[in-house]
Amino acid sequence: MAAGISAIHGLLSSKTSLYPALHKKISPSCVCIKRAADIQSVRAAASATADSQINEKYCLELVRSRDYDGFVSSLLLPEEARRSSLALRAFNVELAQVKDSVSQKTIGLMRMQFWKTAIEEIYRDEPPNQPVSAELWRAVRKHYLTKRWLLRIVTEREKDLDDRAYRNLQELEKYAENTQSSLIYLLLECLGLKNVHADHAASHIGKAQGIVTCLRATPYHSSRRKVYLPMDICMLHGASQEDFIRGSREQNVRDVVYDIASQAHVHLQHARSFSNNVPAAANLAFLQTVVLEDYLQRMRRADFDVFHPSLKNRNPLVPIQLYIRSWKKSY
Repeated sequence: MAAGISAIHGLLSSKTSLYPALHKKISPSCVCIKRAADIQSVRAAASATADSQINEKYCLELVRSRDYDGFVSSLLLPEEARRSSLALRAFNVELAQVKDSVSQKTIGLMRMQFWKTAIEEIYRDEPPNQPVSAELWRAVRKHYLTKRWLLRIVTEREKDLDDRAYRNLQELEKYAENTQSSLIYLLLECLGLKNVHADHAASHIGKAQGIVTCLRATPYHSSRRKVYLPMDICMLHGASQEDFIRGSREQNVRDVVYDIASQAHVHLQHARSFSNNVPAAANLAFLQTVVLEDYLQRMRRADFDVFHPSLKNRNPLVPIQLYIRSWKKSY
C-alpha cells in the first residue's frame, strides 16, 4: 500500500516537472504582460508610420510651395524614386532659403552647420528629429546616395552667404555645378543609374539651371537692392548695379541678360549632344530642361528684358509639357 502511494506521488511529481512551461503559459499575469507588450509594439509601429507620413507630407508641401516645377517633375518619376526625389528637393529648398531668411551671416552659418552635422548623422543612421532630415535618411538608405554630393551642396550654399555678385560667368557656373548639378547626380542615383554620359549631361543641365535661376531672381533681388549677375559681363556692356536696382530696360542691360541667357542655352545644347548615349530612364531626371527652355523662349520674346511683366507669371502649360516630355523619355 505504501509503495502504491509513493508511486502515485512520483507520477504526479514527474508530470509537474515535465510540464513547467505549460503552467507558465497559462499564468494570467504572463498573458497580461504578453498582451501589453504586443499592444505597445503595435502602437510603436503605428506611431512610426504616422511620423513617416507626416515627414513625407511636410516635404511634399515644402517643395510644392517653393519649387513647383521641381514638384511636378518629381511626381512624374517612377514610384520607387518619387518620395526620395521630393526629399532631395526639400533639402535643396531648405538650403536655398537660408540666405534670404536670415538677417546675419552668423545665423546662416549656424544653419549650414546644422545640415553638415545632419548629413554626418544620417550616414551613421542617427538622423536628427526633423522632417527633411528623416526623409533624406530614408532616401539615403534606400538608394545608397553619395554623401559627397550632399555635402557639396551645403558647402557651396554656405560660401554663397557672402552675399556678393559673381565676379564672372565661370564663378556662377561653378556655383551651379556644385549645387544644381549635384542635385541631378543624386536624382540619377534615385533612378538607379550610374552612367558617365548621363553625368556629363547632368553637369550641363545643372549649369543651365543655375544661370536661369540667377536671371529669374534678378527682379526680386533688385527690389531688395541686391545684384548677383556676373560683374565681368556687366562691365563689358557698361551696365552698373544701380541700373538693375532701378529696373532699367535700356539696351545695355538687355545685352547683359542676352549674354548670360545665351550661355544657359549653350549648356542645354551641350547636354543634348550626349542624348544618344544616355539611358532612356535618365531622361526623367532631366525634365527640368522643359522649364529652362520655356523661360529662355519667353525671355527671347521679351527681347531679353529681364523686368518684363510676362516673365513674372508661370506658364500654365508647363505641367502638360513636362508630362509629354516624360512620356517621350527625351530631354
